[in-house]
Amino acid sequence: MSKQQREITLRFLAEPSDVNFGGKVHGGAAMKWIDLAAYACAAGWSGKYCITAYAGGIRFVSPIHVGNLVEVSAKVIYTGSSSMHIAIDVQASDPKELSNRLTTHCIVIMVAVDELGNPTPVPEWIPTEPHDIELRDSAIKLMNMRKQIGEEMQAHVKYLKP
Repeated sequence: MSKQQREITLRFLAEPSDVNFGGKVHGGAAMKWIDLAAYACAAGWSGKYCITAYAGGIRFVSPIHVGNLVEVSAKVIYTGSSSMHIAIDVQASDPKELSNRLTTHCIVIMVAVDELGNPTPVPEWIPTEPHDIELRDSAIKLMNMRKQIGEEMQAHVKYLKP
């Protein structure tokens, strides 16, 4: 396999078809861009087909306007046996100014799968820089918090069944 690619940045132009009734890019368009970047990053790291297992902590910080240049940056911050935790930042700028501002950020977990759709191993990422160690540790904390939330949500599931 070739060298793993840990980071990727995709660039888009916010188009009129991406606009909501309020005149700004709708969250669904941003979420689509996030999923595309997460997939490209995970596939670049693992060299395998990947599926989205989780997208969480999505924060819409500021609006994206039609005509903005949008940059979606994705970076592997933790690897499990078959999963990759991807940190995503979405930034936008007026093409006349080219001064990026954060619009959205989140964590996406991608899982590498084989031809039958079963999870398959991914290369381990071992951080060496202090900032990367901090990102990995944060991903582990968030993973533990999601487990607790999942356990709490089980109480709701039994009441929702007909």
